Amino acid sequence: MMVIFGRKKISVDAVVKHVVATTLNAVEQGWPEVAGFINDSPEFETRPNVNHEDYGKFLLLVIAGNFNFIPTHFDQGLDKDIIQGLVVQFSEVVGLQPEVFAQKVKEYREFISRVSHPSKNTLYGMSRAVFYKYNLNHAQEEYFRGLNVPNPIFQKNLSDLLENFIWDWKAFQEKFRVIPQQA
Repeated sequence: MMVIFGRKKISVDAVVKHVVATTLNAVEQGWPEVAGFINDSPEFETRPNVNHEDYGKFLLLVIAGNFNFIPTHFDQGLDKDIIQGLVVQFSEVVGLQPEVFAQKVKEYREFISRVSHPSKNTLYGMSRAVFYKYNLNHAQEEYFRGLNVPNPIFQKNLSDLLENFIWDWKAFQEKFRVIPQQA
């Protein structure tokens, strides 16, 4: 790779392969910690009993949430190339057609947006989405259960934990310059 201005050039394909591999590894290794945090959270009245191996919904939430950040870090066109490449690579890994996977991610992105409304904070939305996708309301104390919203202390702590699953594009771009696909 050529180095210009201290940053290495990297292709969209290389970015996609790196992001897919690190995301899968982070979720597979990190989900047991997240599930343990949820199950042991003192804000719940009863133990939620989240399965340490049930990370499919969490993976989709991590992917969908991270897709929201890509356009803020890359020029229009390049962001679409990266997202399209990620959809293709992730769909192969999970065994779905790219169109089906793209639709699932779109639904999760919309869900994150809907549950965090009126906030536009993606991390906040991701923590709320985990709460709803894993049906955690039943384990809360009566006050929050009646409101059908996560205890704010639990949500803040979960958001802090989920921050570890957000791609650090700023640090990435300090090291690399992503070059568009060749036609």
